[in-house]
Amino acid sequence: MNKAFVKETGDGDDEESLPPSQRLPPGSKNYMTPRGFQALRVELDALLRVERPRIVETVAWAAGNGDRSENGDYIYGKKRLREIDRRVRFLVGRIDNAEVVDPCARGQCDQVFFGATVTIRDVEDNDDVASVWQIVGIDEADASSGRISWISPLARALLKAREGDVVRFMSPSGAREVEIVTVRYE
Repeated sequence: MNKAFVKETGDGDDEESLPPSQRLPPGSKNYMTPRGFQALRVELDALLRVERPRIVETVAWAAGNGDRSENGDYIYGKKRLREIDRRVRFLVGRIDNAEVVDPCARGQCDQVFFGATVTIRDVEDNDDVASVWQIVGIDEADASSGRISWISPLARALLKAREGDVVRFMSPSGAREVEIVTVRYE
């Protein structure tokens, strides 16, 4: 059978191949901030307008050189085109399913919702060290930058809580309790 009609498996960007922390819960929308939505659109645009045409040009040039079975440019180019097309399908799906939520539109309130920037303090620590987390979409989460996915255990525990509340959640190191110090939307 022609390879064009065979679905490749194992190395895709589809929902099943993602780690659990990056999968959308079944039936849920893909909540994201305007910044996250824009980042996905920029990536999609770069793939479609810059990278894919460049690779197509390379593959066409390599195909014109003769024997394709031992032509590295042709083989790598075709593989890269499949990767780009897979990523494009993934991005289009995520963008189509996106529910853009602007945290600034909420105004200021003391309850935690999607997009909130929350300052928390570990209840069991006596040194009063606080950490700041913004609850964002799955595709824009980056713990090293203080942005956690709305489906993470900490974010799920914080959602709908208010300033001053103590919430309990399961972290990789075990059960933890944190106090919500401040909630802001920016």
